[in-house]
Amino acid sequence: MKKILIANRGEIALRIVRACKDAGYISVAIASEADRQALHARSADEAHILKGTAPRETYLNQKAILAVAARVGADAVHPGYGLLSENETFAAAVQAAGLTWIGPSPEAIAQLGDKVAARAIARRAGAPLLPSWEGDDLTTEKARVFVEEHGLPVIVKAQNGGGGRGMRIVRQHADLEGQIAAARREAELAFGRPECFIERYVEHARHVETQCLADAYGRVIVVSTRDCTLQRRHQKLVEEAPAPFLNPEQTARLTEASVAVLSAVKYQGAATCEFLLTGEGDIFFLEVNTRIQVEHPVTEEVTGVDLIREMFRIAEGGRLPENFPAVRGHAIEFRINAEDPWSDFRPTPGHIDRMHLPAGPGVRTDFGYAGGDTVPPYYDSMIGKVIVAGRDRPEALARARRALGELQIAGLKTIAPLHRAILISPEFSALHAEGFGIHTRWIDAELDRLAETAKSFVAEAAAPEVRLTDVVSFEQETSPSPATEPPPYRVGIKAPLSGVIMELCVKEGDAISLGDTVAIMEAMKMEQPVVAEVAGVVATINVAQGSFIEMDADIMGIN
Repeated sequence: MKKILIANRGEIALRIVRACKDAGYISVAIASEADRQALHARSADEAHILKGTAPRETYLNQKAILAVAARVGADAVHPGYGLLSENETFAAAVQAAGLTWIGPSPEAIAQLGDKVAARAIARRAGAPLLPSWEGDDLTTEKARVFVEEHGLPVIVKAQNGGGGRGMRIVRQHADLEGQIAAARREAELAFGRPECFIERYVEHARHVETQCLADAYGRVIVVSTRDCTLQRRHQKLVEEAPAPFLNPEQTARLTEASVAVLSAVKYQGAATCEFLLTGEGDIFFLEVNTRIQVEHPVTEEVTGVDLIREMFRIAEGGRLPENFPAVRGHAIEFRINAEDPWSDFRPTPGHIDRMHLPAGPGVRTDFGYAGGDTVPPYYDSMIGKVIVAGRDRPEALARARRALGELQIAGLKTIAPLHRAILISPEFSALHAEGFGIHTRWIDAELDRLAETAKSFVAEAAAPEVRLTDVVSFEQETSPSPATEPPPYRVGIKAPLSGVIMELCVKEGDAISLGDTVAIMEAMKMEQPVVAEVAGVVATINVAQGSFIEMDADIMGIN
């Protein structure tokens, strides 16, 4: 390999650009028209623009990406994470074009990327599984039969893809039909495939995983364990390596199951095997992610292994070493998303007026944006990651508190204040297993308390120029709005964010009540219901389904 096209954007694209520079490869970036001046495009050796802004026109446009690769003479493609990274059709097309695919074979992606097929492989390999229904087409009737046998709660999951999208927890029989429809719609939007399956849901479980590498000679290595329990909307926010408070037997079981599953498909490249760990200590296999993960830096920080360069080496036919570096110390990663955690994690795209990233011992920052950049509304909400490492978990926690205190981002809201509240929560910062009270729904359950903690924490500890921004983010709902001319109707329903109108749930003349969902929007790859804040009759609808609108634009008028 000499010239690598990076079929991705943002933070991960920049991460791969840097690995290319370290390894002596020429890096080729692609960018949509919205990303024309993006940091990953500015940093690569070459950058080529794809027409359009929507993912399907650009970063999911296989034909256009392969055309760029052919035009510039690239000889390899790295897909990063998300987007086309787990698309076996794209992997096969890359290989058919005579290029090196830096990842597993299309066959392995097809077998493991389909969660139902992956569960069958895991079952044959002896990995423990939760009860599930895995037929060809999940219907409400089939789901009801499963619930009658296994009880509630259950979770509906997209059969293809990952990243927490296309997942819905169902706790009431009456919610089955609506939640299945929502999961299918989100899966279609995110992955182009609506198929879903249903599984028994375990309350108060931890999410643990193994970072694995496998070469073409049958060697599979578990590089480290990780804990990714802190999530919102089933999407990870905080990750650690190694997973804290695992006993040797649990680590051995995770390793054995991971190696067995990957060996069964003759896997090559980087992979992550994901599991649930119950409060009773039971471990259940969830899925395999056939790509590099967002949280890969924490493994790198505790092993000294550059996982992207290992992917390069495996793709070129290299062997994994017999003696791989042992885990030393502890590392924690905090995803910095452009979201408002106090408004149901509503995406907050916009202009970054100023950004100051933390530094100092044990601090690494992987960001896809810089001060002066604009975060567009078309893609993922993550703008970067703060990764901290220490000799042990207490030192990593101390450095994390310092690092997040140094982080300054002005111009848009992020979830950084939430992270600072989490860091001083005794359930997260516990030094012993019995005090570690974190589970996958912990943030959802404790969000109100964390919000109160974050307010006082920001007010007391943040720098003055940052404090003003953060206080405004908490108080803006009570701030008086400037006087405007009243609309021709009694009260308009406005867009809560910039995005695409995926569905209009009412029509002109319909009566609506307070709290009714009148539309569903999509922004930054997340669905957002638009809820009526007044009761009345829909007088006018000002937007068409499928259209893009800016935040605060009038969706409809109410009489």
